[in-house]
Amino acid sequence: MGSGDTPADGFRRTVLPNGLTVLSERMPGVRSVAFGAWIRAASLHESRDKMGVSHLLEHMVFKGTARRSAKQIALELEALGGSLDAYTSREHTVYQARVLDEHLDIAADVIGDFVFSPLLSKKDLDLERKVVLEEIAMVDDTPADLVYDLHNEALWGTHPYGYSILGTRDSVSALGVDDLRALHARAYHPSQLIVAASGNVEHDALLASLERTGWTVDRPGDPSRLVVPAAAPLPPLRKHVKRDGAQTHIVVGSATVPHGDPRRHALVLLSVLLGGGMSSRMFQRVREELGLAYAVYTFQSFQADAGMHGVYVGTGPDTAREALDAIDAELASVATHGLPADELAMGKSQLKGQITLSLESVSARMYRCAGVELYGEPYRTLDEMLALVDAVTEEQIAEVARDFFGPERQTVVSLGPGDEF
Repeated sequence: MGSGDTPADGFRRTVLPNGLTVLSERMPGVRSVAFGAWIRAASLHESRDKMGVSHLLEHMVFKGTARRSAKQIALELEALGGSLDAYTSREHTVYQARVLDEHLDIAADVIGDFVFSPLLSKKDLDLERKVVLEEIAMVDDTPADLVYDLHNEALWGTHPYGYSILGTRDSVSALGVDDLRALHARAYHPSQLIVAASGNVEHDALLASLERTGWTVDRPGDPSRLVVPAAAPLPPLRKHVKRDGAQTHIVVGSATVPHGDPRRHALVLLSVLLGGGMSSRMFQRVREELGLAYAVYTFQSFQADAGMHGVYVGTGPDTAREALDAIDAELASVATHGLPADELAMGKSQLKGQITLSLESVSARMYRCAGVELYGEPYRTLDEMLALVDAVTEEQIAEVARDFFGPERQTVVSLGPGDEF
């Protein structure tokens, strides 16, 4: 067992009679608890005309319940030194708190209250819609963010993977209280929820806390899972969107594999070596040797039924072609030659260090718990996770590089001044 890691018997899972799945991992030696609720509903489950409804509902539940005003929701945990946060991803809507261990009941009560019993009033919607439209405007004014949405749309087309999580100005403006209430009734049902907690918490004490704070109650609604249409990425394309500004922002990427595919570990390792830090190939070539960019890095995401990898670079309009050519050359190199043994060994060391350091966080442990249920994975101790990294071979790296990283396979979207470079 890795130093400071939880033994396998420190992880517990319970499915309650009302359908709620509860997962926990105890971390002796800390005084805090991370508590989160995952709703299996997000932009992937939306129709195009309702784009952004999951994110708008995530905002709206904070506007108050029969028991708490919006200010009381915000104040109750913060007054104790805790924190409360939420976000909408492509697959899930997540509500999470971090509190002192003695305040677990308060965190469970606050989150349970607004998850199950939000007011969802028209007056609140009229106000919060303006906030979300400002959020959309902020992305529109931030090319380094906007280019990701444009790339997703180019990669996935009309599939929900290509939707904006925030929605569009038109779609959000058209959403009404009935849309929010319909989504809440359909998706915010115990059988669609996962509660995960990590830190100084005993599983039985967590279950008792959930019972005291209303999570174990039977609730009306449809317990069946929301369905997502099968993902089918479009053929590779290159697209330039003209936009005034001092830089051209470029995302290069392609579809890869879903979360449960064993090749995921090789893809993550390859991504780390290509653009995961200052020692990576992309950073060294594009920034250090050629001086073409301040920011250049790789990224990847893995969902239940699809995944993608990508490279981002922000560069001057007059150097955009040179930067893209340098990225293409690095992609072509790994697609043709894979990685040498010494570089692979360095990447494994780097990735294992990142994993080990991240798991010193109670919030990261909470996410590891939730992932067991969200992606049907076995619970893995730290040593087992590190062993998966160690098991990646040069041949596996060469295979995923060849299958997914060749320049000819990439969808390239650029956003910046002038015509296509």
